Amino acid sequence: MQPTPVTTTNTTRAELAALALRAGRTPFYVYDTAVVDRQLAAVRAALPPTVQLHYALKANPLPALVAHLAAHVDGFDIASGGELAVVLATLAAGARAAVPRFGVGFDVGFAGPGKSLADLAAGVAAGVLFQCESVRELQAIAAAGTAAGRRPRVALRINPALELRGVGQRMGGGAKPFGIDAETAPEVLRLLATLPVEFVGFHFYAGSQMLQASTVVAMLEQCYACALVLAAQAPAPVRVLNLGGGFGVPYFAGETALELAPIAAALERLVVRAATDLPGATLVLELGRYLVAEAGRYVLRVVDRKRSRGQVFLIGDGGMHHHLAASGNLGQVLRRNFPVTLVPAAPTPPVGASLLAIPPTEIVTICGPLCTPLDVLAESVLLPVAQEGDFIVVGMSGAYGATASPRGFLSHPGPVELLTP
Repeated sequence: MQPTPVTTTNTTRAELAALALRAGRTPFYVYDTAVVDRQLAAVRAALPPTVQLHYALKANPLPALVAHLAAHVDGFDIASGGELAVVLATLAAGARAAVPRFGVGFDVGFAGPGKSLADLAAGVAAGVLFQCESVRELQAIAAAGTAAGRRPRVALRINPALELRGVGQRMGGGAKPFGIDAETAPEVLRLLATLPVEFVGFHFYAGSQMLQASTVVAMLEQCYACALVLAAQAPAPVRVLNLGGGFGVPYFAGETALELAPIAAALERLVVRAATDLPGATLVLELGRYLVAEAGRYVLRVVDRKRSRGQVFLIGDGGMHHHLAASGNLGQVLRRNFPVTLVPAAPTPPVGASLLAIPPTEIVTICGPLCTPLDVLAESVLLPVAQEGDFIVVGMSGAYGATASPRGFLSHPGPVELLTP
């Protein structure tokens, strides 16, 4: 295996020391709101002004981060009662003071294939827009609304018959546990018309981690075409059409950033078409990873350095129980390293001018403290020679990090999470 080259970062020893003091210990996550704001600005500049932007909490539901985003997005997309609780607490705290409850220009879509009765009751009470995933769920939503004396708003989540290339994780097309198959949706729409619910529109989410603009454009156009066919059979006009998201970010060497211009052009065309095809409908784009992934860093310390049959292993105080994605155990087919940087905890003693200019390097594997060979955060990576106490920084860690990891495994403490301006 070829070693991963040394990575560079603007992270300084002083910054990490200050953050570690603030966190009280390592490991910790730190999320830079300036990077989040940069991503938001880039998306806003590209999107047609009438297309709404929602944040998908599954990427990172940290309340402080959600509160920051609340002032900059048009809504949230959630997938559990727990995420709903985060949203309600955030809005109640005044993060969205202009619309303290879900009002005009701000909404919350509730997706997920296994909503419990308690989830549905909470969603009805909060007035969310249910993105309905099955007939059973549709009937349960109606019953929950009747019990509460309310008429729940419902959009059908559709599993379209499409095949896309260049999708990191396929969430639509073929046999899937998500949504209602497009070919059976007309029957479900007829059932919906007989129930005490309010039809609002359709929701799609065909895939995630798409790095080719052509893939995103094909997804948007095919989902729109599917929605147009179903709209003709709906019991009321479509008012909300959520086309999903799935914008990818470049985690690994050789990957390039997603080009937004072709996507913006495609959305402009759809907005023009929708004015005639679906008058009064609002198009929605939901993004999670794209807004927050680059803003996050996972920081741990080297607690041991050992050599085994010619290989150097750095053992850290954090690992896959905090950051499953970086270990390659969250969807990677072939394990690849996230960007990793080593920052010495103390200045390197002056040995010579050449050594100060170019620190010695070595090929190492970075492991966590868990008793499993799966606990590897970076394999065969070329880094400066590390010592106990040095910091290891895993970049691209703002999405699917702490809450997407088995934090209870071996009962180690969970990571601290910090937000910085």
